[in-house]
Amino acid sequence: MPSHEPASQSLWSGRSAETIQYWHQAVKCQKPSDKPHGTGKSISLLGYAVDAGVQRNSGRTGSADGPDAIRKMMAGMGFHLDNGIPIYDFGNIGTVGDDLEETQIWVKEWVLERLQSHSFPLLLGGGHDLAYAHGKAAMDFCLSKGEKLGIINLDAHFDLRPLLLGKGHSGSPFFQLSEEYPKDFQYLCLGIQRAGNPPILFEIAETKKVRWMEMGDFSISNWEYIREALDHFCSNVNKIYLSIDLDGFSSAFAPGVSAPSPMGFSPELASKVLNWIADSGKLLCMDVVELNPQFDQDNATARLAARCSEQVLHRLFGHQKD
Repeated sequence: MPSHEPASQSLWSGRSAETIQYWHQAVKCQKPSDKPHGTGKSISLLGYAVDAGVQRNSGRTGSADGPDAIRKMMAGMGFHLDNGIPIYDFGNIGTVGDDLEETQIWVKEWVLERLQSHSFPLLLGGGHDLAYAHGKAAMDFCLSKGEKLGIINLDAHFDLRPLLLGKGHSGSPFFQLSEEYPKDFQYLCLGIQRAGNPPILFEIAETKKVRWMEMGDFSISNWEYIREALDHFCSNVNKIYLSIDLDGFSSAFAPGVSAPSPMGFSPELASKVLNWIADSGKLLCMDVVELNPQFDQDNATARLAARCSEQVLHRLFGHQKD
């Protein structure tokens, strides 16, 4: 069985105010095993406090501490969402030893329950192996309704690596999804860096009909081309699962990751992409992964993860669009 850690109100603390002005005032803490609340619109947070997949992938460990670091940075941010949308933090799920597979099964069922109760899941990581469980839930939910799911991943890596000794890892989540859902796998990866992906991964991507954009094209000056690529991809799907791997950002903005890169994309460009996806009306769920607080500097990467999360939620549930 995976480990469960209830949400801690101590992480959600900050300035006091008579009305809800800050995130820490709006979040209601729960236990991971708590059931969804009703069938109305809500936001459900879950921390994926897991780095077993990163370790299997020969990455530097420490991402298990990522979810709480993101919460701390979100807590003091100004709250601009509709006060009628409840926000629940269901704490952290983790692994016992190397039992990653049991944790992923649990996460898949948790996400599926939230989607079925009309709650918007926001998962905070943790290794990118989270995407296998998260993607399975989103895929099963869409297929049960006869809908097509599109996966958009902001990342320097395809994460299409095959299994290692029959086991998944932080580099294999989308490979696993493509193997289990070969006819329904629709995947767009933005920010690919050739230095981080050997030729065999480009071959796998082509075989699986993956769409991608390399860093040479993924720049703010090329926004119209990027927007057209997003529009083309999203016009062929009903719902979108968004995954943000923080190692896709330049290490100037995101030093606290498992695999930092000086040649990544900028927060300015990511912001435009996030707004476009949120405004599409198709976003079903999202996660932000690969924060490694041990290597962060002045919480820069944790703040970036928090801002990305808040921006999407504000776009979806705010009073007005900026």
